[in-house]
Amino acid sequence: MRPGFDTIEKFYHDLPEKLSAVRKVIGHPLTLAEKVLYTHLFNSELQPYYRGEDYVMFSPDRIAMQDATAQMAMLQFMLAGQDKSAVPASIHCDHLIIASDGAGTDLETANVTNREVYDFLRSSCSKYNIDFWKPGAGIIHQVVLENYAFPGGMMIGTDSHTPNAGGLGMIAIGVGGADAVDVMTAMGWELKFPKIIGVRLHGKLSGWTSPKDVILKITGLLTVKGGTGHIIEYFGEGAAALSCTGKATICNMGAETGATCSIFGYDDSMASFLKLTGRGDIADMASAVSAHLRADDEIFSDPSKYYDQFIEIDLTELEPHINGPFSPDIATPLSKMKEVAEKNGWPVNVEVGLIGSCTNSSFEDLSKAASVAKSALKLGIKPKSGFKISPGSDRVQKIAEKAGFIDVFKEIGGEMYANACGPCIGQWNRKSSDDNSVNTIIHSFNRNFAKRADGNPNTHAFVASPEIVTALAIAGKLTFNPMEDTLPGDGGKNVMLPEPVNTEIQLSALSGVLQEPSGNEKYNDDVIISPVSERLQMLESFPAWDGNDFHKLPLLMKVSGKCTTDHISMAGRWLKYRGHLRNISENYMIGAVNSFNGKTNSILNTLTSEYEQVPKVAAHYRDSLKGSVVVGEDNFGEGSSREHAAMEPRFLGVKAILVKSFARIHETNLKKQGVLTLTFINRDDYEKIRERDLISITGLSDFKAGVNLIVTLHHIDNSIEVFPVIHSYNELQIEWFKAGSALNIIRYRK
Repeated sequence: MRPGFDTIEKFYHDLPEKLSAVRKVIGHPLTLAEKVLYTHLFNSELQPYYRGEDYVMFSPDRIAMQDATAQMAMLQFMLAGQDKSAVPASIHCDHLIIASDGAGTDLETANVTNREVYDFLRSSCSKYNIDFWKPGAGIIHQVVLENYAFPGGMMIGTDSHTPNAGGLGMIAIGVGGADAVDVMTAMGWELKFPKIIGVRLHGKLSGWTSPKDVILKITGLLTVKGGTGHIIEYFGEGAAALSCTGKATICNMGAETGATCSIFGYDDSMASFLKLTGRGDIADMASAVSAHLRADDEIFSDPSKYYDQFIEIDLTELEPHINGPFSPDIATPLSKMKEVAEKNGWPVNVEVGLIGSCTNSSFEDLSKAASVAKSALKLGIKPKSGFKISPGSDRVQKIAEKAGFIDVFKEIGGEMYANACGPCIGQWNRKSSDDNSVNTIIHSFNRNFAKRADGNPNTHAFVASPEIVTALAIAGKLTFNPMEDTLPGDGGKNVMLPEPVNTEIQLSALSGVLQEPSGNEKYNDDVIISPVSERLQMLESFPAWDGNDFHKLPLLMKVSGKCTTDHISMAGRWLKYRGHLRNISENYMIGAVNSFNGKTNSILNTLTSEYEQVPKVAAHYRDSLKGSVVVGEDNFGEGSSREHAAMEPRFLGVKAILVKSFARIHETNLKKQGVLTLTFINRDDYEKIRERDLISITGLSDFKAGVNLIVTLHHIDNSIEVFPVIHSYNELQIEWFKAGSALNIIRYRK
């Protein structure tokens, strides 16, 4: 019996009665998001909750973790002193495999270089009754979709693209490891009740347009922060016409809008996918209560009345998009790319095209890309760019091999990487480019921040569907439009690439490729970490707040412009230190831009009057002046859910972070670790911060929800400026701050 099956069976059995009770209390028709949220309350009295205002405790059905974030999550769980996870959980080894020399060699290398980490994760899974998915089994979100996700359920995952499971009608939310520890220790999980954006999809996709283009367009509409604090809920006949994995792609990249998650209502495509992945019993149960796994009919009749924001998209008129560079919300319709690229001076020669990632690595994605490649081979078109492929799971890879897709990719010069994240998260040993050369790549990933894929700040990375990526890699030009443009084929004759074709999966093709968790053999009760390890380090509790206001703390850094979690705690080569807080803290803020000199990793140390690296100065202030303060701009901490971006400042003595606005996950992560999160009331107060300022924060002795705190700037010329700042803490979160971290409260209760 699959882990958690009894829970799923009971959920569907109780769902009609639960929703009947909810409707009586709420008093209005329910959106799908509301149905899932209200049926997953944690010991909460059933009452109306106000969207965007009320903090609510929830009870997720399961947890998923990937190897980079699972290390710190498990170290925190061990510190909490629990015997086993209170809910079904899984760990997936997909982040630490470097894409370099091809799938087989890269996997062998990873098993050697990461053996210490894999052994730690495997043994801790065994001890705490958690499913372990070995390296090569696949990318966390594709494996979750194929094995664990179920319509109407709720899960959290220690990765920002956990919302991928919304493609199977699940509320699935990216969180930090401390949030996962709450749920694993049988506590409720807290979330501000989200607002809801309704998206009605009309018509049907055709030609070169794909599900990826839906979210590329929406990301352009909402921007990287327009979805913050919202769930995006899709419906309409256009939604029903999309495949389950296509829906997952849309939900996955919804994270780039800042959305809490995205979700589709249950339909036939989900039932088919469940059956294809060996879960026909779940499909039968969901189908029996299908009316409860979509929004109420009244919602569809008047969506503007029930959603906080409403968007309509006609799929028939939608054209392929290419988003980028440097931000996933710069959306350009394919037909406009020639004009826009020329206007902006973007390099148009595509050096490499890459398909895969957790966003687009399903059988359907590989099928469409392979059909484009196969057409090029038949027409005698010679590819102009490099081409790299990362299948989403071992299951997808084996089915693709049976279908002949892998042979087609290899025939056009493609290189197969392991079933892992690879280039999408900077785990790419790119051998064909200078470290700082100005160049263009195009991929089917979800993020394209500077330096993310290959570490080169001058790489212009663009995002598109797998079929468009394949076409542009074959053409070698960012400005190629396969709907209009021709390429030289056999004998120099100009030809057009035919529209991509999707090969349907047949049940017979799945024979012998169903996956199961691996490596859960019983270990000794103790999970041993070497005291001299450079990869793993046992955690120590952060100290509790001393009860005093913060007086005259030095400004560590005033950040200018975009500051994602990639800027705060880079991935790439730093991933190997994700289980070692001291070592990983050496990358704190090294990618953020100092507003006073326009440089990265170069800030003034007021104790030495020298410009030094950020982690060094932070440690100096921690050890000499009891801490420091960081100041930033909008959507601070957007991007990945990595809680290292919150644990590092805590470790280095950063007492408070004051910004114009926070990204949701990062603000929560900071609160969980005991770092004070504050927001400017007057955005122009950001300009008052000077390089040598000492900063006081007062009012903490009477720290209350909804009550402003006071910031005092002590300038070097002895002048003083005072202004109020706001915070979003509720009473429980204030207790986290006072205790020194949320984890400390769990330990105290234990």
